[in-house]
Amino acid sequence: MAEFNNVHSVTEMPEGDDAKRSFHHRMFLEPQEKKRSMKALVVKQAKKSCSCTPAKVKDYVFSFFPVLQWLPKYKLREYLLGDIMSGVIVGVLLVPQSIAYSLLAGQEPIYGLYTSFFASIIYFIFGTSRHISVGIFGVICLMVGQVVDREIQRAGYDLEPAALSDLTDTAAYVNTTISSVNWTSQKLLCDKSCYAITVGATMTFIAGVYQVAMGFFQVGFVSVYLSDSLLSGFVTGASFTILTSQAKYLLGLDIPRSSGVGSLIATWVNIFRNIHKTNVCDLITSLLCFLVLIPTKELNEHFKSRLKAPIPVELVVIVAATLASHFGKLRETYGSSVAGHIPTGFLPPSPPDWKLIPNVALDAIPIAIIGFAITVSLSEMFAKKHGYSVKANQEMYAIGFCNIIPSFFHCFTTSAALAKTLVKESTGCRTQMSGMVTSLVILLVLLVIAPLFYSLQKCVLAVITIVNLRGALRKFKDLPKMWHLSRVDTVIWLVTMAASALISTEIGLLIGVCFSMLCVIFRTQRPEAPLLGWVAESETYESLSAYKNLQTKPGIVVFRFEAPLYYINKECFKSTLYKQTGVNPVWVKTAKKKAAKRMLREKEVDPGGNQTSISMDFVSEPLGFHTIVIDCCAVQFLDTAGIRTLKEVCKDYREIDVQVLLAQCNPSVRSSLIRGEFFKEGEDHLLFHSVHQAVDFALGAQGRSGTSASK
Repeated sequence: MAEFNNVHSVTEMPEGDDAKRSFHHRMFLEPQEKKRSMKALVVKQAKKSCSCTPAKVKDYVFSFFPVLQWLPKYKLREYLLGDIMSGVIVGVLLVPQSIAYSLLAGQEPIYGLYTSFFASIIYFIFGTSRHISVGIFGVICLMVGQVVDREIQRAGYDLEPAALSDLTDTAAYVNTTISSVNWTSQKLLCDKSCYAITVGATMTFIAGVYQVAMGFFQVGFVSVYLSDSLLSGFVTGASFTILTSQAKYLLGLDIPRSSGVGSLIATWVNIFRNIHKTNVCDLITSLLCFLVLIPTKELNEHFKSRLKAPIPVELVVIVAATLASHFGKLRETYGSSVAGHIPTGFLPPSPPDWKLIPNVALDAIPIAIIGFAITVSLSEMFAKKHGYSVKANQEMYAIGFCNIIPSFFHCFTTSAALAKTLVKESTGCRTQMSGMVTSLVILLVLLVIAPLFYSLQKCVLAVITIVNLRGALRKFKDLPKMWHLSRVDTVIWLVTMAASALISTEIGLLIGVCFSMLCVIFRTQRPEAPLLGWVAESETYESLSAYKNLQTKPGIVVFRFEAPLYYINKECFKSTLYKQTGVNPVWVKTAKKKAAKRMLREKEVDPGGNQTSISMDFVSEPLGFHTIVIDCCAVQFLDTAGIRTLKEVCKDYREIDVQVLLAQCNPSVRSSLIRGEFFKEGEDHLLFHSVHQAVDFALGAQGRSGTSASK
């Protein structure tokens, strides 16, 4: 097949019943010449990347700062009202969630407000999606909190006061070489909350660097391995861990936060061991908050089409609970745990702790991947819904800078959040200006209102966090439908969910990715491989096992392999082909050889016996078919093992007088066959552009051989 010309060859056919197949047309295509000079490609790309013109600089600046593109075109009368309304409503919802999710991330409430404020402003500048809300996201907060707790324990902040005092004295008076003692004594200048935000900000910085690097090197394809079912299972599994981490606040228990493998089970064991220490005031407050929040949230969802804006029930609950706690003196009387002092204004910026980077660099990888995967998927989903385009690469830059820049202002990791994005969209958001309005609402809280939340019980914040998990936990309702649509996706969801909940979030994500990739491999390892039948009065061939009333051509078997043919499934290809055709050529050859040897022995023993004729009959026993047509339309590629397997199959069948024809090979497969020297000289006609062509050729060839035999 080295030569391809736009001509047709004509094969003479016998007259009579085969007159309708009198002409067999062979179609030849001339391939495009491909320039594979790597040097020329590199030079071309270098010239494209390194050339600098005023127009190119302008395009680069405008693409890097999308706000310069859409803000001058902002339609004030048409967009402003919707942006203000959605921005204010999201801001009102974000204030209590920012305070609540700070506990989840192991931080003081003020840092959650800082995070939401800076993330909204930075995405306003760098983001290309008009609708997504970037800020605090529960799963990300959980992952940050686990690392923060681990580093706090390593630094010795969770030791008992007496032990910590002894440790400090030892560090001061004894020249010891124990690194943990020296580290703890040095860190006493920074209290636990200060060290917690230092760890969180350092990890946020590293995660942001990873995300910007992904955008720069255009490796966003990593998110391709995070399928919808995998992400959904991961979020649901992490939701169980979030719920578990907040359960102690509902009961008013003061127990250490478990981390590492099996933290969910360990936490529940600790809770039940200390259940007798439950603070009745916190428990009653939690139940009352549930009774208010859950029904109101359900009403918001049920009547969202009729409501111009959702009822800000979380803010109402926080205000009411703060007033009740303050005037009822719940902290002094019943020992309820409260939020404590929340300062106004901003702390001076400070860089991340560079010494902590080796400790948290690995933990930042899954956080960075989850953050950009959720952000990009949400931005593309809402852009498609509203008829505009987003740049996935720029979204990675945007979410990366939403982490890098705020890390210098005492913030922790952010990403897009589905719940707040849906609220933002449903309340009239038109552009990114809505995010700026949200940041102004949070700024008002930071400058004026924040100290008023001093008496707010932590159990109220825990209730708000748990109630917001309803969407993820409701995914169990979708399992029957998911099972009906795709059992493989359902199993991926269950495995990822269970691993994320029972083992740990990071390991669960890794297990989910590996398991989903294994599922893809398994599906190609044992694919469907049916025999095909002819649809009458057409040129179409379909699966005999899937459709009725299909016809087969005498002496011809049509076989389709519905997967790439490579080293993993090559044995499956051969065994399935042998099973479907009912003929294993290796066994047939072996049987013929044995029969021939037996015939020779019998001839030597009894030259005139009858058994020789029986052996001869066995040797010449017909197989029932003379041609196998392999439909390669579903074979995306071949590797060397696949090419070698095809060669072996063709050779083995040829030796028992069965020809093998290939049909509907794509250009990649044809190219692999040519490079692998699959065709011998003059055999290029055994490759066909359709199954119908191959069957016609086989029938014509058999007709010619039959005519020759009769003559």
